[in-house]
Amino acid sequence: MSATGRAVFVDVETTGLDPMRDEIVELAIVGFTFDRDVGRIDTYGVEYCGMSEPRQPIPKAATAIHGISDAMVAGRSLDESKIRRAIGTCEVIVAHNAQFDRAFLVKRFPWMAQWRWLCSMRQIDWGRRGFARRGLGYLSKAHGLRFVQHRAQGDAMAGVMLLGWQGENGQYYLEELLQALS
Repeated sequence: MSATGRAVFVDVETTGLDPMRDEIVELAIVGFTFDRDVGRIDTYGVEYCGMSEPRQPIPKAATAIHGISDAMVAGRSLDESKIRRAIGTCEVIVAHNAQFDRAFLVKRFPWMAQWRWLCSMRQIDWGRRGFARRGLGYLSKAHGLRFVQHRAQGDAMAGVMLLGWQGENGQYYLEELLQALS
């Protein structure tokens, strides 16, 4: 096995919280390589970001959270071939609240169920590290990371940058997360 691994961090913005009823309106995929021995992130970059027009208008409550309007997604759809290429060579998919993102993505793309998923929100012990909350916005601000708007690409980039951070003990957050694969 190579000393370098490859993963993707995904984030979705949706019309609501119910994956059986609501739909994805934005998806971002940030790919990254990492050192398996210490969990250090070596390279990262946006591999895909796309929007999709839902069957029903986006509820005002959802737009108030992510800022995505019906006009922004009009006539747009997710490019499955680009999504397959972005995810195809990774060994694990990471999301902050993976249960949420996975439910929406597997409903839309059933083939995504075959990947191993990790959750940077639940599988890193943020409380032990001294953080009162585990939301991505809170953790990003606590680490001095720029957190502009709750949108898929910004959230996915913030997630990768957070995983690349070393805690007070010198351990990369990604290393702790990868231990869940053992």
